[in-house]
Amino acid sequence: MKPSFEHINRIGAEESFVVYAYETAHFPFKWHYHPEYELTLITSGSGKRLVGDHYAAFAAGDLVLLGRSLPHTWTSEPARQPASAIVIQFSEAFIAPFLEYPECRGISGLLRKSERGLFFGKRAGQVTEKIRQLSKAAGIEKLLALIDVLHHLSKLPPVTLSSSVMPPASTGTAEARINKVFQHLYRNYKKPLHIEQFARLIHLSPGAFCKFFKKITGKTFSDYVNELRISKACTLLLETDRNITHIAYDVGFESITYFNRVFFKKKGATPRAFRAQVKHWRMH
Repeated sequence: MKPSFEHINRIGAEESFVVYAYETAHFPFKWHYHPEYELTLITSGSGKRLVGDHYAAFAAGDLVLLGRSLPHTWTSEPARQPASAIVIQFSEAFIAPFLEYPECRGISGLLRKSERGLFFGKRAGQVTEKIRQLSKAAGIEKLLALIDVLHHLSKLPPVTLSSSVMPPASTGTAEARINKVFQHLYRNYKKPLHIEQFARLIHLSPGAFCKFFKKITGKTFSDYVNELRISKACTLLLETDRNITHIAYDVGFESITYFNRVFFKKKGATPRAFRAQVKHWRMH
């Protein structure tokens, strides 16, 4: 089940970005992606949200910012009350000129983080009201309202959703070192990996390498490797019907028992349940 490409064609002649209210009997399963950023506010309904390799329940008030080309879908069961959302979509070409201004540094950082999907919790109440007002605005007021919404979101502490994208590197020597580590890791994640080989790669002792890696990524090396492998496994579970044991070995796990244990810890479900749940969503 590969995500389908969605062409955003709702932009009118007098508009530079898309804002629309969406209402339906229920959210259908539509696993897709597009090159535009997307901010989605669920105004009614509940169900499951799938963003990259992250899935969770959602309800009214759910607010998520999606980066470019990040696969996603919201899905729900038919219910008495219609499901609805306010959706904002804008391109990089549209937003880029604003990001050149120093006043928009916070928005620039927000959009960089959004490549993995960002969830905003209960503290986003004021912003959700701004989004509701934005959906009714027109002309220059609508444009300024979007910048205001992004500015306020940049001040909130979001929850990162998908785990499959490299974190931003540091600067100078540290950047060169961590990029070298990432390049080697992403090329060889299917193979047995040892801290010693990565430490030698950037001329550090194993102990110094572990401290360096944790400082840059916020995770231990083994935990990061597990997240990478589980992310790759999720893609195979979603997009193919391959045997789960084969998938575990294909992404670098040497034990199916360990794979199942790590998968459950990271995703809150077994690989089989994860696949079955997504198939269930697709049928409704």
